[in-house]
Amino acid sequence: MNVLTRTWEKLAARELEKSRETAERRWRPKFHAAPPVGWLNDPNGLCQYQGVYHAFYQYSPFDVKGGLKFWAHCTSRDLLHWSFEGTALAPDEPFDCHGVYSGSALVENGQMVLYYTGNVKQAGDYDYIHTGRESNTVCAAGADGFHFDGKKLLMTNQDYPEDLTCHVRDPKVWKQDGRYYMVQGARTAEDKGVVLVFESEDGLDWKYRSRLETEEPFGFMWECPDLYEVDGRTVLSISPQGVEADGLRYNNVYQSVTVFLEEDFRTGKVNGKFRELDAGFDFYAPQSFAAEDGRRIQIGWMGMPDAEEYYTNRTVEDGWQHTLTLPRELSVRDGILCQNPVRELDAWWNVFTPFENTYSETPGDCFELELTEIGESVRLTLAGGLLLSWKKEEGIFWMEFTDKKLGAGRTRRGRRTEKLTDLRVIVDVSCVEVFLNGGKDVFSTRFYPDTEGISARLQAPGSRGRLCLHKEKK
Repeated sequence: MNVLTRTWEKLAARELEKSRETAERRWRPKFHAAPPVGWLNDPNGLCQYQGVYHAFYQYSPFDVKGGLKFWAHCTSRDLLHWSFEGTALAPDEPFDCHGVYSGSALVENGQMVLYYTGNVKQAGDYDYIHTGRESNTVCAAGADGFHFDGKKLLMTNQDYPEDLTCHVRDPKVWKQDGRYYMVQGARTAEDKGVVLVFESEDGLDWKYRSRLETEEPFGFMWECPDLYEVDGRTVLSISPQGVEADGLRYNNVYQSVTVFLEEDFRTGKVNGKFRELDAGFDFYAPQSFAAEDGRRIQIGWMGMPDAEEYYTNRTVEDGWQHTLTLPRELSVRDGILCQNPVRELDAWWNVFTPFENTYSETPGDCFELELTEIGESVRLTLAGGLLLSWKKEEGIFWMEFTDKKLGAGRTRRGRRTEKLTDLRVIVDVSCVEVFLNGGKDVFSTRFYPDTEGISARLQAPGSRGRLCLHKEKK
C-alpha cells in the first residue's frame, strides 16, 4: 500500500462519515446493494470465495454524479443482505491514475485475482477516443479476499490490434481447458463494436488471439463483455453503445444484450441475433459468475449511463445514486436465456396472502406480488403512478409511469408478449424488478414514492396469486 492509497482511503472514509451524519434513509433499498455515499455503476469482480459472495462495483465516493472511479467492495452470505467493506482498489498508480475501471475476478489456488482497466488521460488537446487515452490492463491479487496488493501492468495500448481506438476495456477472465482466456470490449477506428479474445498460460502474459464481431456494425462500442456457458449453450453478453431504437427494442440510451454463439468463441463469428436482457429503464453492464453450487448468477447495474437528459434519480438529493440489481439465476428454456431472482429470495419471504382476480392494499415498501394463473388481462398500479399492464388481444406488456414525479422523468417501455403465463413483481423501496413467463422477459426500474408505504392495486380477472412479505420473528 503506497502513500496515495492511504490518502485515498482516508478521504473516502471521511466522506462516508459525513454521509452518516446527514443520512436520509428514504428510498434506500433493503436487499439491493447500494453505495453508502456517492455514485455506483458497473458491477465488477463478482465471485464466491471461501463461501462468501463478493461484489465490487464502480464507485465515486466524492461525486454523486460520477467522477474519479474506485472499486467499492461489498459481501454477502445470502445474496440479499450486503455489507459494505470499503474501497478495494484506488487510482494510485501511474497506469490507473484517472480511474480504476471495470473488470472481473478469478478465484484460484487460494487467491482472488482482480483484473481491471487502468484509465489514463494524457494532458493535451485530445479527443480521448482516437488519441490521448491509455487503456491499461492491470491485475492485483489477495489471499483474504479483502486486501489486494502488488498491482501488475499486463497490457497497454501497444498490445492491442492496430485498427482500434483507445477504447479497450473491461477484462473478463476465466480458465478453460488448462488455459486462461480474457475478453475485452473495444471500439474500432471505423466505429464498430467488437470483443477481443486474449489467451495466456499463466494469467499474466497475455497474447491477442481473435475477435468476436458481427458482419454488419451493431453499435460503435461493445463494453462490459461476458462469456459463459449455461445449460450447454455458450452465451456472449455485451453492452453496446450507439444502437438505434427499433420499435419496442433498444429504447434506452444504451443496451445490454446476449447472443448464443454457434461456433467456438476462439474462432467463430457472432450471428447478430441479439436479445435485450431487460426491457425496463434501469439495467446496464451485467456480469455473471459461477457459484460454488454450480449456479450461473448475474448482477447488473440498476441504472443507465448518460440518461440525465431523459430521466434522473431523486436519491441525488440524499447524496447517493444507483444500486445493483437483484442477483439473478440464469438458465436456458425454449431457446431463450431466462433470468430469475436467486432462490434465496423465495426462502426469505415468510408471510403469504393469497388472492384471486383483484388485490388492493398497501403492504409496505418491500414485497413481492406473484401471479401463477393469468386470464385475459393484467393491470397493476404501484404507488399510484407506476402501471404494469398486459392485454392478450394486444400482446404487449407495458411498464408505464403515469406519475412523472414518481418516475423522475421515466415514461413507458414495452415488450411484445403474446402469452403471459406467470408474473413476479418485486418491490424494494425504490427498486422494481418484473419477471414474466419464468424469466424469459424482465423489466427493471427505479422509482421514488413520497409515501412510507407502497400501494398495490391489481385488476386481473381469472388470475390467482399471492402477496409475499418478510416479517422479523420476535
